[in-house]
Amino acid sequence: MTSSLALTAWQNLPAAFAKLDPRHLWRSPVIMVVWVGSVLTTVLSVLDPSVFSVGVTVWLWATVLFANLAEAVAEGRGKAQADTLRRTRTETTARRLAADGTEEEVPGTALALGDHVVVEAGQVIPGDGDVVEGVATVDESAITGESAPVIRESGGDRCAVTGGTTVLSDRIVVRITSKPGETFIDRMIALVEGASRQKTPNEIALSILLTTLTIIFVLAVGAIQPMAVYSGQRLSMVVLVALLVCLIPTTIGALLSAIGIAGMDRLVQRNVLAMSGRAVEAAGDVSTLLLDKTGTITYGNRRASELVPVHSVAREELARAAYLSSLADETPEGRSIVEYTVEDGVDASALGDVTALRRAGAEVVEFSATTRMSGVDLPDGARVRKGAGSAVSAWVRENGGTVGSDLEVHVDGISASGGTPLVVAEAAPGEAPRVLGVVHLKDVVKPGMAERFAQLREMGIRTVMITGDNPLTAKAIAEEAGVDDYLAEATPEDKMALIKKEQEGGRLVAMTGDGTNDAPALAQADVGVAMNTGTSAAKEAGNMVDLDSDPTKLIDVVAIGKQLLITRGALTTFSIANDVAKYFAIIPAMFVGVFPGLQALNVMGLSSPSSAMLSAVIFNALVIVALIPLALRGVRYRPLSAHAMLRRNLLVYGLGGVVVPFVGIKAIDLVVSLIPGL
Repeated sequence: MTSSLALTAWQNLPAAFAKLDPRHLWRSPVIMVVWVGSVLTTVLSVLDPSVFSVGVTVWLWATVLFANLAEAVAEGRGKAQADTLRRTRTETTARRLAADGTEEEVPGTALALGDHVVVEAGQVIPGDGDVVEGVATVDESAITGESAPVIRESGGDRCAVTGGTTVLSDRIVVRITSKPGETFIDRMIALVEGASRQKTPNEIALSILLTTLTIIFVLAVGAIQPMAVYSGQRLSMVVLVALLVCLIPTTIGALLSAIGIAGMDRLVQRNVLAMSGRAVEAAGDVSTLLLDKTGTITYGNRRASELVPVHSVAREELARAAYLSSLADETPEGRSIVEYTVEDGVDASALGDVTALRRAGAEVVEFSATTRMSGVDLPDGARVRKGAGSAVSAWVRENGGTVGSDLEVHVDGISASGGTPLVVAEAAPGEAPRVLGVVHLKDVVKPGMAERFAQLREMGIRTVMITGDNPLTAKAIAEEAGVDDYLAEATPEDKMALIKKEQEGGRLVAMTGDGTNDAPALAQADVGVAMNTGTSAAKEAGNMVDLDSDPTKLIDVVAIGKQLLITRGALTTFSIANDVAKYFAIIPAMFVGVFPGLQALNVMGLSSPSSAMLSAVIFNALVIVALIPLALRGVRYRPLSAHAMLRRNLLVYGLGGVVVPFVGIKAIDLVVSLIPGL
């Protein structure tokens, strides 16, 4: 990684020189002060050259350059992706439909809001929009990086398509929903390059603090010269500039922009597009997470989890009947029963599949919503059925069989636990049907979710599961998953009311959504992550878009936001502690000739006043370079409480910020003191 970063830094060195333009630097007051000091010492070095003045001037310019390099490297990391996206945008043509139904070919950049375009197999979708006619498989790898195609169709919540993706099959008509220059790809290009990044509220507040400290130190340094004259020692302007640069918070001032850009880049690397830096920062302060149950906490489809025999029925007999009766059930639940029974020991090769049964003369009864059953009538006259309890019980009674009272106990028990019971019955040749047992279907909680929610709880984040299930089922899933609360039978209005209630309590709320009915809640939430597979309304309402459409990524988004805040806080702590340590190098060196007693403060044992000040200036520049990798990578995030995190940062970065300058300045002084004429 170090060699890769060094190569990236070398490639972005021209951009760092270009950023020496004061029109760019004025946005960072701390570095602008260093730039002004560099210009002043350059003039003084030309008028009255000396080894000390030239050395200070060179390293002051290096400080400004390294600050620019940190920002340039952060911005440069997204240029390759931006170039690929830009080619996709400019090389696309569109088949626009006229009012009379005729087609005309136009550049993709010429499309306007509301235009209808035709896209067929092998063609690139020219702009963001919604499918209004047809259904097709679409390759979104150019945007998401995923090679698996997805289905997009008119109507519903999977109608949105993104410009730059490719239709693989069939024909669709797309209504363009974005203006020229404001497409999804345009926004991605601007964001990954850092061109449209605006400072976040916390970043602005920190910039104001750094500016205030800089002004205070300018006044303080300005007051030192009269004191020096009064003491009988006039200080040169080069010394005063060197002192000012070492006292102001140049380290965090140089890295502040790079930290913000790198935070956005970490989201892009995880295929999440943040519409603003404010959203990323808000994610770090989130205290309530609203999570959809289906697809986020659970897999989404109910799966077979248990076989419950009744009476004295053997488990093997129930498993065999459940397998046979589910072969014709193409629902996800039916397929899960087949998989479960095979794992349970059923010999699928001996019993065969649907094709083999039909070839042998069996009559397959496919599942339908009307009958709510599936099954098979075997060639020997045996019949097997599986389905809803009421439907199978009615079939048993209609064919002369009886239903035992213990079946109702099992069915009610499974229902009370939040699961779905499916009853299995079999009729032997020439005999009345009998119930064999119950298949327990349940919404399976994804592995590791309870542990992740426990970590969020340690961080002070409250998790709320949102589901359309009844309260009984919702409670069972919530307890198994380990969420703090749940909202059952949720409507769009219920989601909005919950978000507003949380926000009224001073909490920041994050949620995910993909449908048009989620749009109001996404807009209301402080962090709204819309799924890329969702509707255009959802993507417009949210302030983030997940290109992978993975609802669980909301937890990762919160982690990235917290990492951004932690990184900024840690480096700020290091920078301020770093400045405190530099006082012991410079202040004694400046006045030791007039006040010999200050020699006691020269705890580093530096060689000479000139060597001490030049060493501090050099260290001040080099520490920026040393911290660039940490600013880009981010401080490692651990799920800790706020108090534990504060203690850790003070110990590592506060104490480290005090100790490192003592070691670094002393090491540099040993080298600098060997320079003749210093």
